[in-house]
Amino acid sequence: MKKLIAFFFITMNIGVMQAQTYKEWVRKADSCYAAKNYELSVSYYDKAFKIEQKSWSDLYNAGCSASMAKENKKAFKWLNLSIDNGYENIAHIKIDNDLKPLHSQKEWNKTIDKLQKKLDVIGANYDKVLEKKLAEIYTEDQEIRGEFMSVYRASKPDKKKIDSIGKIMQRKDSINLIKVMKILDEKGWLGKNVVGTQGNQTLFLVIQHSDLKYQQKYLPMMREAVKNGNANPGNLAYLEDRVALREGKKQIYGSQSSKNKKTGKICIAPMIDPDNVDKRRAEVGLGTMAEYVAKMNIEWNLEQYKKELAEIEKLENTKP
Repeated sequence: MKKLIAFFFITMNIGVMQAQTYKEWVRKADSCYAAKNYELSVSYYDKAFKIEQKSWSDLYNAGCSASMAKENKKAFKWLNLSIDNGYENIAHIKIDNDLKPLHSQKEWNKTIDKLQKKLDVIGANYDKVLEKKLAEIYTEDQEIRGEFMSVYRASKPDKKKIDSIGKIMQRKDSINLIKVMKILDEKGWLGKNVVGTQGNQTLFLVIQHSDLKYQQKYLPMMREAVKNGNANPGNLAYLEDRVALREGKKQIYGSQSSKNKKTGKICIAPMIDPDNVDKRRAEVGLGTMAEYVAKMNIEWNLEQYKKELAEIEKLENTKP
């Protein structure tokens, strides 16, 4: 019996170690992707997926890294596994700059067709007119942001290009906001059972990218939608944080970053109770801060953050 008990605990410990190891490999892979070291990112994803292959988002991100590393076979393998595990955003996969190197490959159309067939089954009862309209808005919203970030993240950013694209983005955002406000005012915050996951996400993105007065107007509606299962709690957390910071308050979930006006480094904007931020994030389905910042190549040290928080608050003019 003692041997069986000992074996039981050893097995449990191995399971825990593997779960932690998976997250650690993914975190390293995300960090390398953010640093544009795509080959190393792919090698870390390889290690992670030897443990498990369940997260559609990790598999999709791995496909992006593999595409950028010119490892096309792995890219398609991981993208297809992502679709099998729940990926649904066909508008995004079509415009994702990381995946453009794959468009000339014969497997690309097969992958898109596979995703479309899956969506046709899932969305048999969706409002097709609204679903199509929101897909078009999503493309408008994300395509220009992809273009903006490509210029912004260049080794030598072209300020004129950044300003030019920024103005185009503002104009597109204004047009998209008018369209989404009409939908929200007439029909409320539509759930994914009506417009699909992508359409539901689009409602959030357009409001998230709008001016504060519109965010304040629709925040209560989104809160109610989350209660009714018609909006994503994680998305709501992002909107809560953005509104709080714009109102001069501290954010709750640590989803928003800012540039330290003194050092020039990107850091996490002021938040309440940093010690328990991971607990709050878990409650809305977000990963830990360490996992989150790895995707942006931002350093995260809780104790150091707490030491610097007062200065960050002062620089950001955060209300006490």
